[in-house]
Amino acid sequence: MSWLINNFNSFDNKIAIIHKDTSYTYRQLFNNIERIEKDVIEDKIYSGEVVSILSDYSFNSISLLLALCQNKNIIVPIATKIENEVNDRIEESFTSKSISLNDNEFTVNKHTVDKPHQMIKSLQNANSSGLILFSSGSTGKPKAMIHNFDNLVNHYQNKKEKSMNMIVFLMFDHIGGLNTLLNILSMGATMIIPETRNADDICKLVQDYKIRVLPSSPTFLNLILMNKSYDKYDLKSLRMITYGTESMPESLLLRLKDVFPKTKLLQTFGTSETGIAGTRSKSSNSTYMKLDDSNLEYKIVDDELWLKSKTQVMGYLNSSMNSFTDDGWFKTGDLVEKTDDGYIKIIGRNKEVINVGGEKVLPNEVESVILSMDMVDDVMVYGESNIITGQTVVCDAVINIDIETREAKKLIRKFCKNSLDGYKIPTKVNLVDKTNFGDRFKKIRRKEDDKQG
Repeated sequence: MSWLINNFNSFDNKIAIIHKDTSYTYRQLFNNIERIEKDVIEDKIYSGEVVSILSDYSFNSISLLLALCQNKNIIVPIATKIENEVNDRIEESFTSKSISLNDNEFTVNKHTVDKPHQMIKSLQNANSSGLILFSSGSTGKPKAMIHNFDNLVNHYQNKKEKSMNMIVFLMFDHIGGLNTLLNILSMGATMIIPETRNADDICKLVQDYKIRVLPSSPTFLNLILMNKSYDKYDLKSLRMITYGTESMPESLLLRLKDVFPKTKLLQTFGTSETGIAGTRSKSSNSTYMKLDDSNLEYKIVDDELWLKSKTQVMGYLNSSMNSFTDDGWFKTGDLVEKTDDGYIKIIGRNKEVINVGGEKVLPNEVESVILSMDMVDDVMVYGESNIITGQTVVCDAVINIDIETREAKKLIRKFCKNSLDGYKIPTKVNLVDKTNFGDRFKKIRRKEDDKQG
């Protein structure tokens, strides 16, 4: 970490962070880290302690993160404001101190920890900083995973200096968000922090700050299309849009390419367990990519992507390691196709496969077909229990024309018949105002009333 902080000196008066229309230079960031080390950490936070940061991105939260890393703490970023989730994460991470931020005020709270976890002890003994992240937990209890943070940070050490403006879209407690943060700071680029994450506000930031790179998700990019935010703001500065966190329907990618013809569309890939991989898309209108990263190996076992990386997680604090093999391969749960020339395509998740009488249906395939209809703005496909076939295919669709509900459903099913096998065609079509996605703009395919099953 010291190399990164030292870089801030050489970047000096370059703008590091812009938040709420206030700019902060790298010099100010360096000075703020020193201030926090003296005023917040010294005599209050011991080296090796597990410390939670209760905040999303801000000038102070980023400074605090880097100061704690310098102090060799094990850091738990917690961006959610839901009280029971905050309390659960503090407990599951063995947090002994949490720090809440209010403007320039830092409040340190103490927590009782019965017995530290062995993996936490190993980081303390090695005098290494740590990072604890949580899985999204959409289908069960979130897993608390622990990284050697020094290893993660050092992955960015040889970045070339660049001057560009980038938005940190993915949240402060997300591996993709931290990847963006470390990328920006290691290059001496400028980080734009959004106050809110909606289509219009993000596009306004792109316009106002001539943003060149926008990291996002397919769900959020589709919201930009549905909201026609691209017509309301000047987005010509965008050189690249990266997308990840979920599979991209091919028809949605083609829509995006029509709207952003001069912008490179790059699929990114990573997991909280293995870190963010370097990728190379076959083209801007292709969902095929290559994992192009010397720090990472991959193989495909029964159509599932397995990874092994130099930056992968030490383990889980609250869950078994059954998603890892004995020799260190992480079973991602992502299903892929591979071409003869080495490109792969993410076609879905193991947990999302719909089993219709023994036949497997990938929601992404069905979604891509339905989304190619002009009348459909958005769609989500998922499985529901069926007494005869075990499961049946259901879709929620957002349409953009004034048409009788019964007729719309009939048109969608008829369209599917021309492109899909019979068992893949939705038996039920629901017309909705919006599809079901979380605050991280990732589709949640299981309905709330289906989670008990």
